Amino acid sequence: MLVIKNGTLISMAGIYKEKYDVAVENGKIAKVEKEIVPGPEDTVIDAAGKLVTPGFIEPHCHLGIIDADGQDGNEMTGPIHPELRAIDAIDFHCSLFDRALEAGVTTVAVGPGSGNIMGGTFAYLKTAGATLNERIMKEEAALKMALGENPKVSYGKKGQTPSTRMGSAALMRQAFYKAKAYREKWLAHEEKLKNGEESTFTYDLAMHSLMRAFDGMLVKIHAHQANDILTALRVGKEFGLNLSIEHCTEGWKMIDDLKEAKAHYIIGPTVGGKSKLEVEDKRYDAPAILERAGVEFTLTTDSHVIPMEGFLSQVAVLMKHGLTEETAYKCVTIRAAKALDLADELGSIEPGKAADVVIWESEPFKAGGRPRTVLINGKIQYQTEN
Repeated sequence: MLVIKNGTLISMAGIYKEKYDVAVENGKIAKVEKEIVPGPEDTVIDAAGKLVTPGFIEPHCHLGIIDADGQDGNEMTGPIHPELRAIDAIDFHCSLFDRALEAGVTTVAVGPGSGNIMGGTFAYLKTAGATLNERIMKEEAALKMALGENPKVSYGKKGQTPSTRMGSAALMRQAFYKAKAYREKWLAHEEKLKNGEESTFTYDLAMHSLMRAFDGMLVKIHAHQANDILTALRVGKEFGLNLSIEHCTEGWKMIDDLKEAKAHYIIGPTVGGKSKLEVEDKRYDAPAILERAGVEFTLTTDSHVIPMEGFLSQVAVLMKHGLTEETAYKCVTIRAAKALDLADELGSIEPGKAADVVIWESEPFKAGGRPRTVLINGKIQYQTEN
């Protein structure tokens, strides 16, 4: 057993900056108590004077798939590609995973870009591990889709649909209707096989992937502008989707709509320039506005847009513009886990959850904040030299 002693714990499970000990065994959190007495065979880490938090979670990024060394995030040969899988393109040796680890980020959701209406599936990964397979949590965890300027511009300039927002929404709906009909045929096929009957069912990789949206698979829709967010919410309601709005830049303009829909909302990237028309109304105080209104959300760097080196500094800037410290910690831990449907496994330090733990040399959202020790699944994956 490994015991972290004397740390100031933020557990995201009812403990906020109190002195607690944490015991780790077999890759899981075993105990969280005021005083844990280690046995003679136990390994002890003295965290006196240090902050101890859950590993941070990046719920939307493109690490190892879109970066300076490769551009594998968008299959720009057609706007509807739900059959693609980010896991097939990720460079696990990309140095950006090391940068994530150095920012205390232990879990990342890596997915396709936003050039297509439907771009493929996200994979959930740990940022370090003994083997590549050990790092993979879920090979296919969520479907990536996009509205707004990116698919419209990508295909409009080729003289193809979509060239308008109307075209984007129509193609999205059309694909969902096809997948719904395909799923009905698939279920009938499965029933025939179960009963020993013959079936003439024809397999379609794209529709087989997309039909999982009707079984609750998370659907992450890229939408910056308020009109695109509303379209995504409408589509989500029409088809009963487990919906996440990615970026949600103008969400601050439509608080009541966000509250009514009760989707996941992932805000960002916020810090940096206004690179295109649809982010002209980006605001550093948008997270603070949502917090005050009682809207639950989390945060993303959209790395490579904000490099992983900027994960901590983005949060610090948002706190300077009104985001409270406690909500900031929630956004990068338990709320991010919820937004990925992983809250039963990650996001807090409590018995039974994965032992992804960071011991901070200095507080993360203050100048110079950096980890001292990072554990993933109970194993030390990063350690600074003192």
